[in-house]
Amino acid sequence: MIDQVQIYVKGGRGGHGGMTFHRAKYIPKGGPDGGNGGQGGSVIIQATHSMRTLAPFKYKKKYQATDGGDGISNKRTGKNGEDITIKVPVGTLVKDRTTGEILADLCEDDQKIIAAKGGRGGLGNYNFTTATRQSPRFAQGGSKGEERTLVLELKLIADVGLLGFPNVGKSTFLSVVTKATPKIGNYPFTTIEPNLGVVEWKNFDSFVIEDVPGIIEGASEGVGLGLRFLRHIERTKLFLHFLDVSPTAVLGGEPLDCFDKINAELEAYDPRMLEKPQIVVLSKSDLADPQLVSEVTQKLKARHYPVFSISSVTNDGIDQLLGYTIKTLKEIPDQKPIVNENNISSDVDRVYTLKPSQPQFSIEKHQRGAENVYVVSGDFDQLIHSVNFDDLISTRYFQRRLKEAGIFKALEEKGIRDEDIVSIEGIEFEYFK
Repeated sequence: MIDQVQIYVKGGRGGHGGMTFHRAKYIPKGGPDGGNGGQGGSVIIQATHSMRTLAPFKYKKKYQATDGGDGISNKRTGKNGEDITIKVPVGTLVKDRTTGEILADLCEDDQKIIAAKGGRGGLGNYNFTTATRQSPRFAQGGSKGEERTLVLELKLIADVGLLGFPNVGKSTFLSVVTKATPKIGNYPFTTIEPNLGVVEWKNFDSFVIEDVPGIIEGASEGVGLGLRFLRHIERTKLFLHFLDVSPTAVLGGEPLDCFDKINAELEAYDPRMLEKPQIVVLSKSDLADPQLVSEVTQKLKARHYPVFSISSVTNDGIDQLLGYTIKTLKEIPDQKPIVNENNISSDVDRVYTLKPSQPQFSIEKHQRGAENVYVVSGDFDQLIHSVNFDDLISTRYFQRRLKEAGIFKALEEKGIRDEDIVSIEGIEFEYFK
């Protein structure tokens, strides 16, 4: 099962504003009428119950929405770019690979987020008409769409998780109380993929139960299948902790030692895991020594754990265990999404971080022969596309935008002098104060 993948998403660029002038048979010198650019398409991630794994992302890892159309004459707006929707299983966490920030926890069917917002369309030249600027020969360029590399991490959603070393009877129990058909056998890691099943036992209320790869010592450090196991039980409301009390137990040692080892791994992975209720299940009790069962039960009850002895072969004790499990589930509140509330906007479907409105930039000084060249790096793509450098008014607009962004002040702090060269996005010009 593939439960963690990395993908690259990029929103479409916004269309450039049009730079046209109205022309008609009897209006040879009409005013500016360039329309606005269309909005770039966005990349949307949507959760669905129809998917169970992240396997489709093994081969396709790049998703890019289409660009918006450029503005057209007669003040017509360019066509908006088309959004693309990526389907993921319910229970998928979306993380920013660079920062590790959790952007969204898609824990409901059809829940959506905008993973990469499309760029804004640029304004057409008719928007720049003023009382002193009647025929602007420049328009605003469309902005780039957001782009980022994301990590998709699947954490299955179940009400009850089964804890215990391999071969303690979890898979057999799951096959008895649900219609799941896990692979069963007496060897390490019988379960190598998470199994979900719905319990509909007699007249009990239904709930979802999850059997995942068996845990061993060192699981919290990635030994065996540990991290895959631990990732999937984070969402469960309570645990059924299975202990093998039969003479055939092969892993972990004495039942109480097994119990403590499992809990130590939970605590090492995330101390909050120990806050979840645990019901202890003494499995294979039909083969066990009654005295051992009694001793283990007394010691665990002294530690305030509810204990049930069962046999999945004879069905002994299963009714009582499921009845108590249902009762306990009703007392536990629903799990909250694994997201910091500060990361979520007021619109629950839009969980993204906009880039700063002011360009962020850096300046490096280079020597090119006798010339000093100051290279300004940053996201100036939209600004560059807004300028007609053959038009004086447009050039002045460009210079004003650079001043407002604090670039001229930063250049002066770097020691720039008149006639030194400034380079921005491949465009070079001489600096004059």
